[in-house]
Amino acid sequence: MAASSGYRAFFKFLSVSNDFLRVVQTLHVQQARKLKNVLKIKKVCSRCPGQVKKFPLIFSRYMTVFIPTLAALEAISLVSFKKEKQEQKVDDNATNIQVIILEADKLYAQDEVFKLYDFLFQYKDMANDEILWRLARATVDKGKHSEDPNVKKMCMYEAFEYIKQALALNSNNFACHKWYAILLDYTGEYEGTKQRIANSFLVRKHFVKAIKLNPKDATSLHSLGYWCFVFADMPWYQKKIASALFATPPTATYEEALDYFIKAEEVEPNFYSTNLLMLGKTFMRLKNYKNAKIYIMKAYKYPVKTPDDKKAHEEAMVLLKSLGVKFDD
Repeated sequence: MAASSGYRAFFKFLSVSNDFLRVVQTLHVQQARKLKNVLKIKKVCSRCPGQVKKFPLIFSRYMTVFIPTLAALEAISLVSFKKEKQEQKVDDNATNIQVIILEADKLYAQDEVFKLYDFLFQYKDMANDEILWRLARATVDKGKHSEDPNVKKMCMYEAFEYIKQALALNSNNFACHKWYAILLDYTGEYEGTKQRIANSFLVRKHFVKAIKLNPKDATSLHSLGYWCFVFADMPWYQKKIASALFATPPTATYEEALDYFIKAEEVEPNFYSTNLLMLGKTFMRLKNYKNAKIYIMKAYKYPVKTPDDKKAHEEAMVLLKSLGVKFDD
C-alpha cells in the first residue's frame, strides 16, 4: 500500500515536471540517439535533486525501463554524430569534385591548354577517374602544343600513366577506354612500327568498348575510323610485320573507315578538323573525288585553333592542289 502511494506520488511529480516527462518521451520515441537530449535530462535532474532523493528506487526503475544509461546514450549519440559527419564529408567531397570538373570543362571549352593542365595537375593524386582522364587529355594537348619533340614524348607517357589509373578506378567509363586506346597508340609510335602494330588489337578493343558504353561520342567513332583507315592504307612492308606478329593480322577496309567517320560527323557535325580531312582522304581512296573535294575544302576552311587544326589545314591545301584547286599566291 505504501509502495503504491509512493508510485502515485512519483508519477504526480512527473506530471508536474513537464520538462522531464517530455525529455523521457522524446528519448524513448527517438531511441535516445541525440546527445542534446542526454544533456537535457541531466539538466532537469539537476534542477530536482530533492525529488530524485525522495524517490530513489522508483526513479532508478523508471530510468532503467524507459531509457538506457546516460553513458550508453552518450556513446550512441557520439556514433550518430560521427556518422553524420562522415556523410557530410562524402557530400562535400562529391561537391568539390563536381566543382573541379565544371572548371576543367570550362577551361577546355575556352582552349586554355596550359591553364587547364596546371589546374588539373594539382589534383593528380585524387583517386577519381573523371578528373584523371581529363588530366590525361590535358597532358596530351600540352604535349601537342610543344615544339620540342622530347617534351611532347614526355607528355604522352605522363598522360598514359594518368589514364591507366583512371581506367583501373572505373572500367565502365567510356572516356577512360577511349583515352587509354589513344595513348596506347601514341606511345606505341615512339616504340617503333613493330610495337605499334603489336598494340593494334588492344587499341581497337578499347575503342570498341568506348563506343559500346557511349555510342554518341564522336571522338571515339572518329578514332575507330582512323584505326580502320590506317590498316586499310598500310603499305606492304608493314603488312609483312603484322603477319609476322599475328597468325591473323589486323585488317580493315576504307568502307569501314568511311562508315565511322560519317557516323562521327552525324553525331557532332564539324566537331574536328581531322575528321573532315579523313572523310576527304577516304573518299579519295575510294575514287569519289567530288565528295573528297567537299570535305577536304571544309578541313581547309576550318578555324585554326589547335595544332591538329593547323596540321589538317596544311595537309588539306596540299590535297586540294592535287585535286586541281587553284590558290592565290
